[in-house]
Amino acid sequence: MFLSQKYHISFLCIVLALCVAWILNISSGSVAIPFDAIISSFFGKAMETPSWDYILWNYRIPKAFTAVLVGGGLSLSGLLMQTLFRNPLAGPFVLGISSGASLGAALLLMGGSLISGWASFSFFNDISLAIAASLGSFLVLLVVIVVANRVKDTMALLIIGLMFGSITSAIVSVLAYFSTADNLQRFIFWSFGSVGNLSQSQVLLLTGIVILGIILSVFSIKSLNAFLLGDNYAESLGISIKKSRFVAIVATGLLAGGITAFAGPIAFVGLAVPHLTRQIFDTMEHRILIPAVFLYGAILMLLCDTIAQWPNSANVLPINAITTLVGAPVVIWLLIRKRKMVF
Repeated sequence: MFLSQKYHISFLCIVLALCVAWILNISSGSVAIPFDAIISSFFGKAMETPSWDYILWNYRIPKAFTAVLVGGGLSLSGLLMQTLFRNPLAGPFVLGISSGASLGAALLLMGGSLISGWASFSFFNDISLAIAASLGSFLVLLVVIVVANRVKDTMALLIIGLMFGSITSAIVSVLAYFSTADNLQRFIFWSFGSVGNLSQSQVLLLTGIVILGIILSVFSIKSLNAFLLGDNYAESLGISIKKSRFVAIVATGLLAGGITAFAGPIAFVGLAVPHLTRQIFDTMEHRILIPAVFLYGAILMLLCDTIAQWPNSANVLPINAITTLVGAPVVIWLLIRKRKMVF
């Protein structure tokens, strides 16, 4: 009962922190909007300047909502991978999942240049980009799973994952060499990472992908807890190893691939947030970790997006760089203070 009450209080604090990060995010930007005007707008009162209403409701709020989806989804995909591999260093980037998504996007955005442009027509729509990136991450993850069944050594698996990332990077470089200037520029800007350039249809599609990934993760709670104790223990509980792994693969592929398709390859979040959550909550129970990891990831992404936006300037730093510069020192400090890697 005491533990249950403790977790209730912890989740209440996280939700309050999320609200603060949300307000801070929508209050910052190139155009200074008074805080009281933002609060009044939430209650249906028109702002003094009509452009403020447009900026708030058509840009800043959708951008903040996207940051929640991206941060929470990437963190959840990292948790799934770390549990599936029982490896504290597993993550969408380390094992090549995000690299696979980047390759899928590169093939769609720049591959047409290699085949005389036949694929460079209006095929670049919301759904096709999401499918291309998701398939890329899904296929790489499947290969990693097959390798993991044969290679039991953790370091060997990580090295193989890094090699997959190197291979996909090499293919992307070849595509970039033969690509047109317009397609190359589009891919480069996509690779910087951003949560503020999505259309309404893209936000809706990303929301559906993340929700589906969350649903699959929630249905996998029992098998995820069992995986931590080994495959033999999971089988003794009547859990189908192959089916459970496939569900985890699909959830991870959807989350990492779909988010990478729309927001670009964003580093650090999927790797670090699960460790932060475990150290703060001091539990391995996925019934607690799944919502906590999602919320912490959302908070981190909102804060990083706030930092990326220069005050009173239209310039926005690449969110991919900010997530690493802000979050990595925090994780290093926590790990040094704890003197051990939590997993």
